Amino acid sequence: MTRYVAFLRAINLGRARKVPMVDLRRCLEEAGLTDVETYIQTGNVRFGTSLRSREKVERYVEDALGSRFGFEVPAIVLTPAQLRQVYDDAVGLTRDTDPVDVRRYATLLKADPPAEAVEEVDDWNIEGERATVVGRAVHWVVPGPSQSAKLSNARIEKALGVATTRDLKVIRTLADRWGGGT
Repeated sequence: MTRYVAFLRAINLGRARKVPMVDLRRCLEEAGLTDVETYIQTGNVRFGTSLRSREKVERYVEDALGSRFGFEVPAIVLTPAQLRQVYDDAVGLTRDTDPVDVRRYATLLKADPPAEAVEEVDDWNIEGERATVVGRAVHWVVPGPSQSAKLSNARIEKALGVATTRDLKVIRTLADRWGGGT
């Protein structure tokens, strides 16, 4: 059984996309995934499966959730080691000159980004905001809350494709909980 961590995009946003975590776990268990565990209401879920291909795992999760809840739920799947690497990369990108109250985010990409789009995102440096693409993750820093930032998940998706964003504190917690082993 291989373990994966799925980051679900756009659940529990608005009335129409509500997915209680107990229902999410039940749905995935009934679909045949094992040891299903969730963390907070934003669609972070760890599970085991005999499927080996990331793309097959993503489709399997998406199909199960879409059938159960009646709307599309894109899943971005990482192995525990990849999750740990996303956090380690973020820590490595920290600058001594960053303000103490800077906000850090990781946007996880469904697919490998095209090189020309990576350059566009890596060149982002507007009003104290910056972004760096490493693999299938965009690490970004903003001087205040993400709601007031010029950079956003929508802007990243426009350049790099389907994505979902988590605060780096969530990524750290998940890397500590689920980022070891396979």
